[in-house]
Order: sequence, then C-alpha cells, then structure tokens
Amino acid sequence: MNLTKKIGYFSQIAFASALVFACDQKTEVVEEVVAEPIDETYAVQTEKLLVKIDTLHTGFENPWGMTWLEDGTLLVTEKKGEILIFKDDQFTGEKIEGLPEVSTKGQGGLLDIQAHPKYGENGWLYISYAKTVSDELTSTAIMRFRLDGNMAVDKEELIESQPGWKGGNHYGSRIVFDNDGYLYYSNGDRFDRKINAQELTNSHGKIHRIHDDGRIPEDNPFVNTPDAIPSIWSYGSRNPQGLFYDKANNRLWESEHGPMGGDELNLIEKGKNYGWPEITYGKNYDGSTITEITEKEGMEQPVTYYVPSIATAGITMVTSDKYPAWKGDILIGALAKTHINRVDMDGTKALSQEVMLQDIGRVRQVKESPDGYLYAITEGTGLLVKIIPIR
Repeated sequence: MNLTKKIGYFSQIAFASALVFACDQKTEVVEEVVAEPIDETYAVQTEKLLVKIDTLHTGFENPWGMTWLEDGTLLVTEKKGEILIFKDDQFTGEKIEGLPEVSTKGQGGLLDIQAHPKYGENGWLYISYAKTVSDELTSTAIMRFRLDGNMAVDKEELIESQPGWKGGNHYGSRIVFDNDGYLYYSNGDRFDRKINAQELTNSHGKIHRIHDDGRIPEDNPFVNTPDAIPSIWSYGSRNPQGLFYDKANNRLWESEHGPMGGDELNLIEKGKNYGWPEITYGKNYDGSTITEITEKEGMEQPVTYYVPSIATAGITMVTSDKYPAWKGDILIGALAKTHINRVDMDGTKALSQEVMLQDIGRVRQVKESPDGYLYAITEGTGLLVKIIPIR
C-alpha cells in the first residue's frame, strides 16, 4: 500500500469515527452509541479490542514528542525545532516561539517534551534536544521554560550530557517524572562504542536522574563514585528512545534500539547495568558478531526483546479503564516495522506480543492523554491519531 493510500485509509477511518463521535463525547453518550449497531467498515479488529482510528492531523514531517497541559492543550514537537499547538484535537495553526537553536544533524533535533507534574502551579515545560557544542561536536541537553502566550520565556538549561561527541546519531532522549518529582531522561551511546556505555565517566548510553531544577539528587547511585557522572541512574543502554514511569507501581520502563536485532524492553532499576555492548541479542549491520554472549553475571536481561528489530521508539503503559482488555499492557511504537507493538504484561513479566495497526507509519510515540485516550504520532505518513475503543 503506497503512502497516499495509507493516509487515505486512516482518513476514511477518521471520517467513519467522526460520524459516531461528532457529538459530545461524555461517557454516557459513548456508551449509548456503542450499544447501537455499528458500521465496522473502517474499524480495526485487534486481538482483544475493536477500535476506530481517528486521524486528527496529517501534516507532520518528523514528530517526536507530545505532552498535554492542564487545559487540554496538546503540544507536539517536530525534530526540525518546532512545537505545534493543538486544542480540542485540532491543530490551531500556532507554534511556540523563542525555542533554543537545535542541531538537526542526523538523528538530532528537538526531541521530547514533558509538562511538569505540577504544571498548573509552576508552568514549567521540559524539552530534550541535540545541542551544538562546537563545529564537530553535539550533545543531548535538557531545558525548561515557561510560556507567555505562545512565547517560551524563563529558559533554563538544566543539564548537558558529557562529553560532546562527533556524529549525529543516538541521542536518546525521552523525559519522564516519577511520583516524587524527579526527572529521568535517556541518553544514547552516540553510535560509537569507543565511548563505552559501560563506563561511568561519560553520560552516554545511560538513564539519568535529576531534580526538576537540574540539581543532582544525593541518593543517586554513583554520586560518590570517583570520576563518575553523578546524574547516572542506570547504564549499559544503546539508544533508549522510550521511557515510561508507572506511577501505580513505582516502576520505570525503557525501550531501546538494538543494532541488527536485539531491540529491548527493560525494567530500569537504580544502579543496574543493562549490558550494552558486552551482551546483546543483535549483530552488527553488516552481519558480523558484536559479542558471542547474550547473558553475563551482573548484567540485566531485557523483559522482552526483538529479533529482527522493529526499531522500538516511544512507549506507554495502558492505565485507562477505556481499554480494559489492554490495561497494564505496554504499547511500543515501531519505526522500521511501522506498527504499534502491544506487549501483553503480567506485572513485570511479558507474556506475548501483538502487532497492531500495521503500515500506519513509523510510530515515533504512543501516549495516553489525561482523559484516558491513546494517541500516536507517525513519521512518513505524518499522522496524529487517536485510538477510540468500540468494544
């Protein structure tokens, strides 16, 4: 199916969905509609749920991150350095102004965005982006700012991964907050094993933990380790482009790109080593061996992994009662395989996987909104979609 037909297909789904949901979408109204016979021509049957895919926007180039504000406003980042503003699931035509200059070399650019858990009180928004350090070197940086209308003000750079490195690949970099207000961000290995993800003296190939103002928590695992980067929370990751904090169970989940094979879903815990590049289920892109071993004492095993690679991107856990059959499962955006991957979870154990919405596009992020609906953004097809449960 070519690109035009793909977009047309999901637009048809959106049209059919709009016919059903055009009225006020209160819970009692939705239940009343679902009770009636439904034209399922454009519905999508998954293993456990029948859903409609409402196409909200078709104009993205390389969308990367999204977050909601307390008034329901949705902000979506474009890698080239823009943040688009959506209200009531519609693009307003407006963008945030006054953003920092970003390096768009390779995989670099404006990446994730996350509102502070107490945004209504303090107004802080957080972004991760590729920053130019010198003519040849770039790094991952975390900045926060407030909004004055559509203008970014009070900009503060909180942390920059060290050292700056050549090349434009493997920046990470997702942002999440935990129940205590700590900020976690992921940083890739910069696609260069010379800067080893096993070494604590650099920031790369790591998950980091900081206070919301950039200070280093005193109980971080390597604060007192000589020459270690004090923000490191865990290490031994390759290119982690997915992070999710499970607030109900105080668990931090991560997805990361393997090389040719060996994409991983990991449960991230304080001070632990996730193995890259000492252990992996993948190979070099030319088919040669990276390492002969997939397990090693003192190194964590993934909860599940992918051979061949699906190119794991953003992740979320389904917590909403709107999707009872998926509740507690983890959804992972698949870039190379152009689908949403549902991991059937039993607590921290992965039972099985399901490929959903095949050919929707390169799914960069999937996320649950404050009102409990699932959204996804895609590259290639350039979509913002809303997944609406039917039954």
